[in-house]
Amino acid sequence: MRKTIIALAALAASGAAQAQTKWDMPTPYSEGEFHTRNIKAFAEDVKKNTNGALDITVHSNGSLIKHPDILRAVSTGQVNVAEFLLGQFGNEDPVFAADNVPFVAPGYDNAFKFYQAQKPVLEKKLEGRGMKLLYAVAWPGQGIYTKDPVKTPADFKGLKMRTYSPLTSRLAELLGSAPVQAQVPDIPQMFATGAMQTMVTSSATGTASKAWEFVKNYYKTNAWNPKNVVVVNQRAFSRLPKDQQAGVLKAAAAAEPRGWEMSKQREKDADELLAKNGVSVSEPSPELKSALAKIGEQMAAEWEKSAGADGQTILKAYKGK
Repeated sequence: MRKTIIALAALAASGAAQAQTKWDMPTPYSEGEFHTRNIKAFAEDVKKNTNGALDITVHSNGSLIKHPDILRAVSTGQVNVAEFLLGQFGNEDPVFAADNVPFVAPGYDNAFKFYQAQKPVLEKKLEGRGMKLLYAVAWPGQGIYTKDPVKTPADFKGLKMRTYSPLTSRLAELLGSAPVQAQVPDIPQMFATGAMQTMVTSSATGTASKAWEFVKNYYKTNAWNPKNVVVVNQRAFSRLPKDQQAGVLKAAAAAEPRGWEMSKQREKDADELLAKNGVSVSEPSPELKSALAKIGEQMAAEWEKSAGADGQTILKAYKGK
């Protein structure tokens, strides 16, 4: 009898161990970046909400899958959950690039309203690729870094500009610069070798890459707040028991507002850190600001045309709020 009880206990323990589901979660960003810290908290919440039944391991800094390959990896089920920059994949669908259109929704409040307008269309687009949107978090407002001071659009002529999405590449072209695609870990080396002289990105990415070592100027154009999205493979999600699905959604519901607040703090801290390390943090000149606004109008019209009915739906919903 005692042996039977021991055997049954061992079998039960084995079943419990087998019942644990383990997922790997790639992100392109470093351990210290606020997006990574937020998804680690998300993973911890998932584990807590599911009583350890679902265990997510975060792989930072592109160590598991490189950024350009992450969307496809989740879509095909190579990984079950991941984080990526939505605008990175604007060439695959204009809806993914919506938050990269400059000056349409400047600042956090407008960026969040725009996200609410974009969200229903975005969810359908991701569902069509076998993914479920869990949450999205904006980066700090985007600005322009340069080695030498710039006052007019002419100062950008011929410069090699680091970009990270189709629309940021278009911005570079309209400024007369040559767009250069580069992932965050490669930025310092690209500047050091002369492969870039300027870049469009946030103060957060600037401090993460120690921008003061290769540029001296940061212009707070605050033109747009691109978003990272956290998505899950729909099949993998549907295979989870209902209580575990609820645990994941609960963790996501907490991660989104937490991430937006972390982003706001990250912008404040990053601006201060840039200045502390000798980078001139300033508003663009009136002439440059005016030129950027005109470029923004042109890009918005181009994007709306490329996005068709989806673009009209998003902009109508945003303007109606």
